Amino acid sequence: MKFAVIGGTGLIGSQVVRDLNAAGHEAVPHSLSTGVDALTGQGVDAALAGADVVVNLTNSPTFDDASAAFFRTSMDHLLAAAQRAGVGHFVILSIVGTDQVPDLDYYRAKTLQEDILKAGSVPYSIVRATQFMEFVDAVLSWTADGDTVRLPRTPIQPIAAADVAATVAEVAAGSPLGGTLEVGGPDTYPLDELGRITLDFKGDKRSVTVDDTAGMFAAAHGDVLTTKKGARIAPTHYTDWLK
Repeated sequence: MKFAVIGGTGLIGSQVVRDLNAAGHEAVPHSLSTGVDALTGQGVDAALAGADVVVNLTNSPTFDDASAAFFRTSMDHLLAAAQRAGVGHFVILSIVGTDQVPDLDYYRAKTLQEDILKAGSVPYSIVRATQFMEFVDAVLSWTADGDTVRLPRTPIQPIAAADVAATVAEVAAGSPLGGTLEVGGPDTYPLDELGRITLDFKGDKRSVTVDDTAGMFAAAHGDVLTTKKGARIAPTHYTDWLK
């Protein structure tokens, strides 16, 4: 099959393209660097021409309230182009628990993206993943202050980007789900413990202090960011990934 991977040069997209091509498909990466702009619509029709499947892995450049406009506009352009091209399957990557954290602008925006896809006429699949292992360092930097990193006890189920990409590629190559598949890593940690494990592995002498008001994930209450029954559990453990 032929796949148009929008956002196909990024962390997940580049690996999805690799996995699909390794499986014998034709996966073409599209992004701003290749002249395709989902926000303005530039190059979108040409990118989707002849594609059996479109995989949308574009992301808002900000996490604030402007992210909703990004997802609304980009999805409108891509869905309209998919209809014109006769695409038979539209796949997006979303976040586990995105509809359970209404206090976060970005999570509301991702929920909006899902709703736009569901309301469209193109058969679809949604893959919801937990937090990427690759982003843990960035999470720690948000609330670092001198020799201390403040983190909430929010349960986090980190997953390797390679495992996310493999799941997206597999779903994209299959029949449309008409629904959502959740995927997460094999282990769950309170975020403060995950921070300590990370700093210890790196030989970083900073200490972690529990602060349930610190950072973006403080807005996630309970276990909303972890997978539920029926989810796919990826194989890569965080401690192995660190090594």
